[in-house]
Amino acid sequence: MSTPLLALDAVSKDFDTPSGKLRAVDSVTFDVREGECLAIVGESGSGKSTLANMVLGIYGPTEGDIRYRGDLLPAKRELVHRQAIQLVQQNPMSSLNPRRSIGASLRLALDVHDIGEKSQRWQRVGELLEEVGLPGDYRSRSPASLSGGQRQRVAIARALACQSNLVVLDEPTSALDVLVQARVLKLLNDLRAARGLTYIFITHDLSVVRNIAERVAVFEAGKLVELNSTEKIFADPDHPYTRRLIAAVPVVTKEEEELRARLARNTHENR
Repeated sequence: MSTPLLALDAVSKDFDTPSGKLRAVDSVTFDVREGECLAIVGESGSGKSTLANMVLGIYGPTEGDIRYRGDLLPAKRELVHRQAIQLVQQNPMSSLNPRRSIGASLRLALDVHDIGEKSQRWQRVGELLEEVGLPGDYRSRSPASLSGGQRQRVAIARALACQSNLVVLDEPTSALDVLVQARVLKLLNDLRAARGLTYIFITHDLSVVRNIAERVAVFEAGKLVELNSTEKIFADPDHPYTRRLIAAVPVVTKEEEELRARLARNTHENR
């Protein structure tokens, strides 16, 4: 069996609070296969964002190991690790400098990681914008002049600029309306296919993941309670918490309507 791109082994994270120690993530073990999209779902406070921050190196784990291509990731990440694992946030306005043009923000990623010839980087910025469906001349525009969907495309372009293998997408579509959300999801799927990218897609909304993920990891109160294929999660979830999440997903097809009715019957019978 090939080495997974990313592997977590019994990873936990504790925080000190006024009321004592809080375990935000509790002994989590899973891997991410190269080229796949693994969705991490759960309600607010389930530990999914804390987990993402450990993958990115923002937090170090209290216990356990995180490995990238089989190598242990250090608590203090080096530039090569930061290049390999990139983040697309929920709100790109919090990560794009409002005083810097779109082009300057993308050019900065190329400069920091010394990617490409200096004389060709400004041209590369235009190519990156076009790759995410924006005109190349948007280089001179400010973040405030773009719509929410356009700003999210810029955030995706910045991750592409770093030539990363693994992209952590933290609620990347939750701030967008339904139509724009669908377009961004299609863009992410197209880019993954074209570039062979690997995604960790974090969301509280299961209705989104069925359109992008091969597998789903379900978190409740810091614990990984279920990890299965997306097909299995939606057709026959194992854990009661997963069944409750599925029951809250908007019904789209007749099969989903039948699944919801079956889950409701099972919940009633198990009381």
